[in-house]
Amino acid sequence: MSDEFRRAADIIRGSAFLISLTGAGISVESGIPDFRSAGGLWEKYDPAVYASIDTFHRHPEKVWEMIFEMIDVTSSAAPNSAHRALARMEEMGILKYIITQNIDNLHQTAGSINVIEYHGNASRLECPGCGTESEVSAYDFAEKVPPRCDDCDKILKPSVIFFGEMIPHEAMMKSQELAESADTVIVVGTSAVVYPAAGIPIVAKRNGAKIIEFNVMETDFTRSITDVFVGGMAGQTLPKLMEYLA
Repeated sequence: MSDEFRRAADIIRGSAFLISLTGAGISVESGIPDFRSAGGLWEKYDPAVYASIDTFHRHPEKVWEMIFEMIDVTSSAAPNSAHRALARMEEMGILKYIITQNIDNLHQTAGSINVIEYHGNASRLECPGCGTESEVSAYDFAEKVPPRCDDCDKILKPSVIFFGEMIPHEAMMKSQELAESADTVIVVGTSAVVYPAAGIPIVAKRNGAKIIEFNVMETDFTRSITDVFVGGMAGQTLPKLMEYLA
C-alpha cells in the first residue's frame, strides 16, 4: 500500500491544477450512511417517489416525512479526518476546488472554501412558489412540521436537487470548466455510477489528467480511468496521504 501512497503523492506534487470529486463515501465516517446502501434511507423510502420533484409539488408533506428522518440522521454529523485533510490541502495551496455530490455541508464546516455543490445543500431552504431563499435552516425544524414561506405560505423545499430537476447551471458549467482545466483529480468515496457527476473525472482524463481514486471498493473508474487506486476508508487513507505530502 505504501507504493500507492508514494505514487499518489508524486503525482500531486507535480500537479499544477488539482481538483477533487467527493461522494457519499467520504461522509460515512461522520455518521451519515450512504442512502443507497443496505439499511440506507432509500430502503425505507422509494427515491423515485419521495425524492421526486413531482411528488414534492403534489404532496410536499409526504416528502417532508423523509426529510425529517434525513435530518435526524445527519444533524449531529461533524467533519471527519478525510474532510479535514482536503481542507488542509486547499489551505496549503495544493487543492484548487472540491466538487461534491454531497448535500451535508461538511466540507465547508471542515474549512474548505472552494466547494462546488453539485446536488445542493440540505441545510438551506427555498420556496418553490416565489423562489425566495429562507434564512433559516432545514435543521431548525425539529418539531416535524413542514416549514412554510413567510411571503407566500408555500411549504419550503431544501435546496437540494430532486429527481426530475436539473443540476444548477452555475455548478454544472463551473464543474465542466474545472474538469477541462485539471491535470489531476482526486476521487473520494463515489461509486462512479451517478451521472452527470460521474462524468467529471472522465472529461478530465480525456484532457490528459491523472486520476487518483480513494474508495473502499473498486469502481468503474478503477477499471477504466484510474491511475492510482488507494483502497480503504477515506478517514484513514487521506490523512495517510498527507503524511507523504508533508
